[in-house]
Amino acid sequence: MRKLTSLVLLMAFVVFEAMAGGYQVRLQGQKQTGIGLIGTPFAYGASSIFYNPGSLSFMKDKYSFSAGVSPIFATAVFRAAGSDYTAETDNPTGTPFYFYGAGKITDDMSVGVGVYTPFGSSVTWDPDWAGQYLIQDISLQTIFIQPTVSYQINDKIGLGAGLAIATGGVELNRSLPSPVNGHFNMSGNTTAMGFNVGLYLKPSEKFKVGVDYRSKITMKIENGDTKFTDIPSALAEYFPASGNFNAELPLPANLDVGLAYDFSDKFTLAAEINYVFWSVYDSLIIDFKENNERLADSRNPREYQNSLIIRVGGEYRISDKLHARAGFYYDPTPTNEKYFTPETVSLNTMAFTLGLSFMPVEGLSIDLSYLQLEGLEDDRTYEPDNFGGTYHTRTFIPGIGVSYSF
Repeated sequence: MRKLTSLVLLMAFVVFEAMAGGYQVRLQGQKQTGIGLIGTPFAYGASSIFYNPGSLSFMKDKYSFSAGVSPIFATAVFRAAGSDYTAETDNPTGTPFYFYGAGKITDDMSVGVGVYTPFGSSVTWDPDWAGQYLIQDISLQTIFIQPTVSYQINDKIGLGAGLAIATGGVELNRSLPSPVNGHFNMSGNTTAMGFNVGLYLKPSEKFKVGVDYRSKITMKIENGDTKFTDIPSALAEYFPASGNFNAELPLPANLDVGLAYDFSDKFTLAAEINYVFWSVYDSLIIDFKENNERLADSRNPREYQNSLIIRVGGEYRISDKLHARAGFYYDPTPTNEKYFTPETVSLNTMAFTLGLSFMPVEGLSIDLSYLQLEGLEDDRTYEPDNFGGTYHTRTFIPGIGVSYSF
């Protein structure tokens, strides 16, 4: 029965693993996605609200709007050590989106608001797979709202800041193993706040520099709902039909530094580093409101490490109406090799990007992007449950967006 308690707690952990991710795919602008997800050294209008509020004040028109969506097609494959057994996720298609609107209130000051979804996923393994006692399926949705202000100090320097308001909900369902053979449901909603500040520099017309810092956000669920159903009467007192839980997880801060240089009127090359402060995710604590000898609070180690992502990309302006982009980056996993869980399979990842913008009329841009992520095959183990094997992931993310300025 002690083992069963551990399994129930691990179901709860899945909620927050999906929120944290262990990797970040910043799908907040199709132009930035196409150039390797590089955004800090560019002034792409309203989408700068996320990537660098400091460059928002350099928007060329009085008003700027941008919206887009990026369907995610992701699979993870598991192969058990020393056998031919394999399992593969069957995840539903994710649809993260973004919308930005901004305007100049003076020649030097711009304000705007962004609505975007930087976290959100669904992970579905086969109900009977070998790791069913760690995870079967989850669903998470989050929305960030960011009001932003930006000020252009002079023609070379811009500063900006935004308040990031994060709201989200999660639901988890799964069956319980013998001797319970029941069903478990867990759900909750939460709201938290952080901030985003940026600096934009133009030492020359050809050379741009961007620095952006997005703060840690601590997501807390208080009085979330738990439900146990179809529990045998002999065990019902240990697994109540309804109950509550508290839990929290810090989403890590990010420090981004990017450079862009125009080698000609047609070609721009850019590079960026993202330092992600994953070490804040040391452990996960679940506080069940109703404790007993079978259902106790738990502290589970994660011991993530800070990671450094390196990105390079380029843009080629084929004509005034057609711009092409491409990029590459390497994203090392922050996970601890002893505490690797299959709720979100985070591996060392190589990514390739493509992008295309078509401007049929003045002020209107139709933006397409494509992102492919290859999680490098690796052997990983979750030592507390002695569960391990070889993992591999692959993700395809096409994207479409529309930008309009006037």
